[in-house]
Amino acid sequence: MVFSCALLTGCQSENTVAKYEAENYNNNLYEGHLYAEDLCVSKDDVEIEDFTGDSSLHAAGLFNIDDKTVDYAYNIHEKIYPASTTKILTALTAMELCDMDETVTVSQDAAASSFDIEAQVCGLQEGDQISMEALLNGLLLHSGNDNAVAIAEYAGDGSVEDFVNLMNKKAEELGATNTHFVTPNGLHDENHYTTAYDMYLIFNECIKHQEFMDIISSDSYTADITGTDGTVRQVTWYPTSYYAKGEAALPDGAEVIGGKTGYTGEAGNCLILLDQDESGKHYISIVMGADSKPLLYEDMTAIINQIPNLS
Repeated sequence: MVFSCALLTGCQSENTVAKYEAENYNNNLYEGHLYAEDLCVSKDDVEIEDFTGDSSLHAAGLFNIDDKTVDYAYNIHEKIYPASTTKILTALTAMELCDMDETVTVSQDAAASSFDIEAQVCGLQEGDQISMEALLNGLLLHSGNDNAVAIAEYAGDGSVEDFVNLMNKKAEELGATNTHFVTPNGLHDENHYTTAYDMYLIFNECIKHQEFMDIISSDSYTADITGTDGTVRQVTWYPTSYYAKGEAALPDGAEVIGGKTGYTGEAGNCLILLDQDESGKHYISIVMGADSKPLLYEDMTAIINQIPNLS
């Protein structure tokens, strides 16, 4: 499978949001890039013989992205809350708007101190200067809610709302028409929702970007952050997935390349992964709404174990 690298454009040109909309909105639809043969398609649930999935989950799926088949599907078209898996679309939208070496100044609203004490943050402070590359790494690896807002403000020409509108338009362009987001980080809002199938469509597009692949496959990332006094501090972020941490075992013959975790009380525990079997065939596996982290990884491992021809 070939993962292509998208050419990035800068965020700092005049009226970036309007320019992006004019150049990109619905281009894939107009150019016919959403033919069914390019995607895994199923309108119904798909069962696997001798495999009983966890019916307590909100949704789950296993998508063979090389053969373009849906190998397992449970409630994949049902409305769900995505929690921090939202951030894959935040990253995708930003990567299509911004260069990785652009410098972002953190606002008061994007500072870690602006978030609830239980929210996952990367520790940004008002006035910090940090590269877009570092923000995206903290967003996808450490799941920083502060990073999400800093990215959205910068790439949205100062408006988080405008950036989220671009996220929604990108989702629609990809065929993810049952998705509506209101934040760039996935903190709960009843009007912030998607489906497991839409998340497959979005993640399937994300992995075509080499920058995205480089981040989700990383073991860690060390960011240089310049404070208001000019002092540079270094912060290292690590993946949140138990597979990356070595806290969950995979079936023999399976490899996780990377992915994104998520959790809120309403969304439950969520996980989207890019997997690979011994032959190099690629799969996207999704579990949304597990009651606990141990159950999330138990269910995900069981689904990955359904990949054919594992040793």
